[in-house]
Amino acid sequence: MKAKITLSKEFKIGQIDERIYGSFIEHLGRAVYGGIYEPDHPLADEDGFRTDVIELVKELNVPVVRYPGGNFVSGYNWEDGVGPVEKRPARLDLAWGTTEPNCFGTNEFMKWCKKADTQCMMAVNLGTRGAEEARNLVEYTNHKGGSAWSDMRISHGYKDPWGVKLWCLGNEMDGRWQMGAKTATEYGRVAYEASKLMKWTDDSIETVLCGSSSRNSKTFGEWEATSLDIAYDSIDYVSLHQYYGNQKNDTESFLAQTLELEEFIHTVLCVCDYIKAKKRSKKTINLSFDEWNVWYHSNNAPYEKWSLASARLEDIYNFEDALVVSSMMITLLRHCDRIKIACLAQLVNVIAPIFTQTGGGIFKQTIYYPFEHMSNYGRGEALNPIISCPKYDCKEFTDVPYLEAISTFDEEKEEMTVFCVNKSLDDEAVLDISLLDLDGYRPLEFISMDGCGAKEENYFNASSVKPHTNELPTADNGNFTALLKPFSWNVIRFKKI
Repeated sequence: MKAKITLSKEFKIGQIDERIYGSFIEHLGRAVYGGIYEPDHPLADEDGFRTDVIELVKELNVPVVRYPGGNFVSGYNWEDGVGPVEKRPARLDLAWGTTEPNCFGTNEFMKWCKKADTQCMMAVNLGTRGAEEARNLVEYTNHKGGSAWSDMRISHGYKDPWGVKLWCLGNEMDGRWQMGAKTATEYGRVAYEASKLMKWTDDSIETVLCGSSSRNSKTFGEWEATSLDIAYDSIDYVSLHQYYGNQKNDTESFLAQTLELEEFIHTVLCVCDYIKAKKRSKKTINLSFDEWNVWYHSNNAPYEKWSLASARLEDIYNFEDALVVSSMMITLLRHCDRIKIACLAQLVNVIAPIFTQTGGGIFKQTIYYPFEHMSNYGRGEALNPIISCPKYDCKEFTDVPYLEAISTFDEEKEEMTVFCVNKSLDDEAVLDISLLDLDGYRPLEFISMDGCGAKEENYFNASSVKPHTNELPTADNGNFTALLKPFSWNVIRFKKI
């Protein structure tokens, strides 16, 4: 199979906001307890944080982590998770049918963020609570002192404010599974008031309006239009959530689902711009894709109700999952002019790239590597490549390009990266890369993940799905040729010589 990518500095999509490489930690399963926080672990630090987890999070170079939920936040009293640990109440978490001990809360998470070199994207409870409790939390975390809630933080041992800049106005409030679920009008009103009071408390923050919990929900589109029409003047972003799975064991259709993702993003952007036009506004609402991943392996797994931090949603990812995650990330970057935030859900143990054993070891899941590559090498500007390649039809889609690709360009570092997925199960791709106005750029490194079975997985001490380096693409008068193995993830880095 022959394919071609043509690139130019003029093919600019937009500046990549580093927050597009964010992630997510929810009080769910072993994400917190036994994940990032395990005081009895041999590698725990003085705050009970697993240092081996922090090390892998730093390798991912995650700039922002959403917390504390997720479905959990819609019944969460943030006050339960601050102050002396021995005085904190245990609560039944109705979202996930577990018991929340509240040993880990707001201040612990903020300390963990500092150690992991990341920032917090805080979510507030707009399910069972409202605008007053939300603005109180902003005061607690962000106000310097001299007020009731900021002085409470100081009394808890944290003199300096945390300065949380990014806030989610609830979570999936259209979903019947959500505590305090609302109609679009009900949600739009409470979100507008909450955002207004939060910004009156700290005018430096940004807020994210909940979009539909799924593009398949009955109210999708109408929900966004109605709630955004009400809250438009006070909010900054609209959220999107999307998970994909291969329940039908149809690999070709699984790999093609980014076509649906493209349509999802396009539809939400159209709604945002329709409301902008309706209001004659000069303000543009951008997107926060704050939950996305592959998720299906652990669906309907049994668990013990009201247990504390029992294993939940612990997908073990295979190689084809890694290729879908790669393709989803490429799709997000293709819209980086409007998608400013994205959160891989989640970060540790719960549908996550990092997996730990309670009291024991740790390993990188298959999806860890493409996220690591794009987070570390995909900074600067996104360039829209002109792609020429064959297409295929499958059970659920037609005209699916075999090659999924995006390029990033960092002019300051004089670096460029081409990210490619070869979706063909059988054919290698002879890829010609034509650089129109990037004189002096030469291949620096060619990394790939290939040669693995679709269902091949990593596990403790058995990580066969991992990247390797290849011979550099051959050069011919400013054009370069690389061989992409069948069913592969590829990262081709260029540097100006």
